Amino acid sequence: MATVHHTIALPVSAVYGALTTPETYPHWLVGCRDIRSVDAAWPAPGSKFHHRVGLVGPITLADNTKVLERVDDEVLSLEVRARPFGRGRATFTLAAGTDPSSTVVELDEVPIGLLAPTKPLADPLISRRNERSLSNLAAYLERGESQADTPG
Repeated sequence: MATVHHTIALPVSAVYGALTTPETYPHWLVGCRDIRSVDAAWPAPGSKFHHRVGLVGPITLADNTKVLERVDDEVLSLEVRARPFGRGRATFTLAAGTDPSSTVVELDEVPIGLLAPTKPLADPLISRRNERSLSNLAAYLERGESQADTPG
């Protein structure tokens, strides 16, 4: 199963704020190169942000990520895409850590659509990528860099 957990030394609202600010993604999400645009309705369900995903070296693909479900400060479920390779559902679930000023982030990602049958093969790769991404997110947020990326 491609579910990973990471504790971040910040309150839930700060972590959720970064997850709902697409401009932060290139700083921590493995493979995300840049954000091209964000729908005005973001992060309402059905809204999208448009990005470039890095492949090898300078090669990138333009695609988008769509909100499937959102519960403030608790859940953000996204349909992630990197065509022609496929689609996935990435769900972030947040909870206060044992220290109320910390957050436990759970990230569960599964291939969907035509790639769904590849789940047993994809899980180890997805898990490693997502462990790295959550570690990057923690380092990015704990350094306080996200303040420059969030609206004001």
